[in-house]
Amino acid sequence: MKIIGITGTLGAGKGTIVDYLTTHHGFKHFSVRGYLIKIINQKGMEVNRDSMVAIANELRATNSPSFIAEELFKEAMESGQNCIIESIRTLGEVNALKAKGNFSLFAVDANRKLRYERIVERASETDRISFDTFVENEEREMNSIDPNKQNIAACMILADYTFTNDGSLEKLYKDIDLVLG
Repeated sequence: MKIIGITGTLGAGKGTIVDYLTTHHGFKHFSVRGYLIKIINQKGMEVNRDSMVAIANELRATNSPSFIAEELFKEAMESGQNCIIESIRTLGEVNALKAKGNFSLFAVDANRKLRYERIVERASETDRISFDTFVENEEREMNSIDPNKQNIAACMILADYTFTNDGSLEKLYKDIDLVLG
């Protein structure tokens, strides 16, 4: 059984990798986003990036920096299947999951303008934003020194495998297949 976590910049292709692993390699998907949306809906809040960040930060501050990822890891282990956890965003999450063994971290990145074009096209509830807001969101989430907040840059440094998703889907899929063996 393999458990993979995925981290990466906004719009880089985390979801694309998840889709490929679930449809072509039989991985079961566990999503931090899905976990947070359930809580946001229970609280009657609007689903957007700000509410997701606020709820995630609150859960981490109340429980531990790795709380959400560890909850999803437990569910993944109970499933008995190969699983992917999307999306790892704090050092506490990376360190806690790596300490459990049976875990590897994928990171994905792409050119910023290309990533913005992708999120505009994707048009989810958190993606209806200007380029300036996109850049502000990314900067806020890339390098926080607060252990309860996102530090995507540091997570990417700790990744076991990093994918650059500036090319074709076929190239990305081939790169993933090479890693999986």
